[in-house]
Amino acid sequence: MSHTDPSPRPVLDVWCELQCPDCRTALADLRALRDRFGDALDIRLRHFPLERHRHAHAAAQAAEEAAAQGHGWPYVEAVLERAEELGTRGEPLLVEVARELGLDAEEVDTALIDGRHILIVDADQAEGRAIGVTGTPTYVIGGERLDGGKSQEGLRERVEEIAARLVAERP
Repeated sequence: MSHTDPSPRPVLDVWCELQCPDCRTALADLRALRDRFGDALDIRLRHFPLERHRHAHAAAQAAEEAAAQGHGWPYVEAVLERAEELGTRGEPLLVEVARELGLDAEEVDTALIDGRHILIVDADQAEGRAIGVTGTPTYVIGGERLDGGKSQEGLRERVEEIAARLVAERP
């Protein structure tokens, strides 16, 4: 589809943090949304590393490098599955996961050293703060903010409801 497409796909922004167990729980919801809507819904990972998780900012940068190598989501999911381990091991785990997924692990390591993705992560975080994101996961779709940091109860249903409406409204 060209960029001049008059009806862009509805976007679900997911503000996420890779050292956050609640975000790992949210993976099942994101998989279900992807299965249901496929390409009709544009699910975008947005970074919101929390201060209390000291490896979250590095993990966000590593995820951006994985995305640059074409493996953003698989990398995010693999790191989230090991959120506790990330808490204890930090950056070596980020490089190890990249290697396990067949990414250029050296490049991930270098990206963490040279900070090439810091601006993207910081811009996401600033935008998140500006729209009132305080915890992760937080979903934003159709102008509505749904905070999964407090409770994920009923969230997927609400996101699906809005997504279904937006997808149906496309010309």
